[in-house]
Amino acid sequence: MGGGYVYLTAVMDWYSRKVLSWRLSNSLDASFCVEALKEALERHGSPEIFNTDQGSQFTGSEFTDELNKHGVRISMDGKGRALDNRMIERLWRSVKYDDVYVRAYETMPDVYQGLARFFGKYNDRRHQGIGMTPEEKYEQGKAKNAA
Repeated sequence: MGGGYVYLTAVMDWYSRKVLSWRLSNSLDASFCVEALKEALERHGSPEIFNTDQGSQFTGSEFTDELNKHGVRISMDGKGRALDNRMIERLWRSVKYDDVYVRAYETMPDVYQGLARFFGKYNDRRHQGIGMTPEEKYEQGKAKNAA
């Protein structure tokens, strides 16, 4: 962003690749990551396992306490192992090359509005690797788990 940085975090369901929640911040403190986590847990329930990288936002007590409070097992990628979290890494590539670099946002509200549009389209667009939209795949997984 012109003259500054914006940090993005997202909670993604690995089975469906659906983005369950996301947040932006102009600082790297943990609060925006915890907000995204809380929203995902409130709207979609608690997963069995939650995977993150080893960034301080995800290893600190504010984030891990929230997962522990919901009985979620914590999994973290190995140091220098970007492929451990390939689903979210692929999302970051799509965000950058399909939206952020193309649009060259100038303000934080512009970034927020643009990413809201992007994630809406992302969840409702057919993905080659899963053969349907992430939204459809997510609903399919919920139906299987309910049966």
